Amino acid sequence: MPLAASFPPSLFRYASFRSSLSKTLSLLPLPLPSRYARRPFSLSYSSRRPFHKHPSRSSFRPRPMPNPSLSPLSTDAAPALIPSPDPDPTAAVSTRSKKKARRESPEGLLRYHLDMCSKRSDLPEALRLYDAARAASTSLSLHHYNVLLYLCSSPSDATDDTRALGLERGFEIFRQMGADAVSPNEATFTSVARLAAAKEDADLAFDLVKQMSSVGIPPKLRSYGPALFGFCKKGEVEKAHDVEAHMAAAGVVLEEPELAALLRLNVEKGRADDVYRLLHRLRAIVRRVSESTAAIAEEWFSSDAAAEVGVEEWDAGKVKEGVVKGGGGWHGQGWLGKGRWSVGRSEMDENGVCRRCGERLVCIDIDPQETEDFVKSLASLASQREVKTDFMGFQEWLNRHGPFDAVIDAANVGLYKQHNFSFFQLNSVVKGMRQMSPSKKMPLIILHCRRVKGGPADNPNNKKLLETWQKAGALYATPPGSNDDWYWLYAAVSCRSLLVTNDEMRDHLFELLGTSFFPRWKEKHQVRLTFSRKGPSFHMPPPYSIVIQAPPLDVLGPELAWALGVLGEERRRAEGGEEMRGRSWQDYGLGNGSASADNSSGYGFVNGSASADSRAGLGGIGF
Repeated sequence: MPLAASFPPSLFRYASFRSSLSKTLSLLPLPLPSRYARRPFSLSYSSRRPFHKHPSRSSFRPRPMPNPSLSPLSTDAAPALIPSPDPDPTAAVSTRSKKKARRESPEGLLRYHLDMCSKRSDLPEALRLYDAARAASTSLSLHHYNVLLYLCSSPSDATDDTRALGLERGFEIFRQMGADAVSPNEATFTSVARLAAAKEDADLAFDLVKQMSSVGIPPKLRSYGPALFGFCKKGEVEKAHDVEAHMAAAGVVLEEPELAALLRLNVEKGRADDVYRLLHRLRAIVRRVSESTAAIAEEWFSSDAAAEVGVEEWDAGKVKEGVVKGGGGWHGQGWLGKGRWSVGRSEMDENGVCRRCGERLVCIDIDPQETEDFVKSLASLASQREVKTDFMGFQEWLNRHGPFDAVIDAANVGLYKQHNFSFFQLNSVVKGMRQMSPSKKMPLIILHCRRVKGGPADNPNNKKLLETWQKAGALYATPPGSNDDWYWLYAAVSCRSLLVTNDEMRDHLFELLGTSFFPRWKEKHQVRLTFSRKGPSFHMPPPYSIVIQAPPLDVLGPELAWALGVLGEERRRAEGGEEMRGRSWQDYGLGNGSASADNSSGYGFVNGSASADSRAGLGGIGF
């Protein structure tokens, strides 16, 4: 019987394997090399595969050697398999070897040791390494120079001698960088600007920022700091405002430290109009301020300049129009009334009423057009990152079934402090929000589709819950592969409803929104949760806006006031502390009634312009 007939028929089903084997054997001289010979045949009919380990077709192809003459397996046919009879010798050097060579080169070793100096803030050692590299004619890259300039401009816990050494050598290194024709970047200019500020040369620091812009390098907020803080420290108010204007032209937004420095400078100079403008910028950008910024505002309201500034007559109609246009809490008409301000620390009670003057901070409306623009922007972003037809289908569904008084991030609620998804916990929140709703309508429940089938969803009780929610038109299951965050956020914003979630909304998705609108919206609409044996506790948004407010109580009367809240322990209590019950939805623009909230403290500034007793009116800087 022929040898082939003795093999099982399954062997011949692997035609590609048989063809590959025959081609390989034709290229290799017999006997086969030991690496093939060690692989035994399996002749058992019970085995589906002819070999214990079935090698892929490519593994039988002979590997081309750099030099065919050195291969013990070479034959006359072998050279045809080699792409080039004389390949480039550098091709044999592996990527790993190249990286190792770079690391062990003089430039690579210098980079490593300079990085270690930066980590330890060791300026003297970095300068020693720099001098040694110059002596050895080692070429320095942009990274080398930036590390050296950073250390020279930012000596940590350094002595006066070390700081002086950093200043002297820093400018020398920067000049050498120019001589070596190494192009600087933003980090380079920022470090040199810090060196200039350390020498109290704010003009040079500002010139460096201007150079950045002229060569097409966009400055960052940190780039302006040395010049701005330098001018503020020296009391050069006009130059400081020139830096502020340059930042605005470059699209760089000031943060609290920069605004506080400008505010302090203008308070010291008694520039009332700029103080008013900067308080408004703090209101728009920072909202809650730190204790140190509050102290600057207190200094202003206690000053003679604040008592003397202001008009005694104003157009009540314009003031009312300004309040309405700004959403409440701010009229934008400048200082109204004259007289000394009564300054003292106060607290807001659970309803946002000042314990010092008895008036209540308002809940500032968000401009409807701004909300509409944000809805469109959100829909555009979601359509780019989700399957467009899926998200458009959700928009159509929402138009049919909405609007809703509340939207629940069901995944966040159902998994809160749970190992497995809890429909019982989710249902308790659904019932609680429905009971609180002025319309008694069931809230919208957003769940990913994998949560509505399989696992806990197959439990009979949970199935009934899902069916009930579906029949009520209150459940939307997001499609496979989707990010349900886009869906519940869009629904909450477009319906102008409350959003029930403990998600802090700080990840990349929310960073994409890139607008000051979102923090303001979240402040007024997010409901946080805690759970106990008694059930869920709803931590509602505060009944007043946590933002600077300065409205007159009565635009026809003499009394005006500000209140200044402070970021501190009160903020932590307000953001996650005690249970908040008994609040109606009027406080969030959804109904009528009163509410409760944690107390928050702050400064009260009262101006009794034409009044002798300085009775309190209330505007405020809320935090």
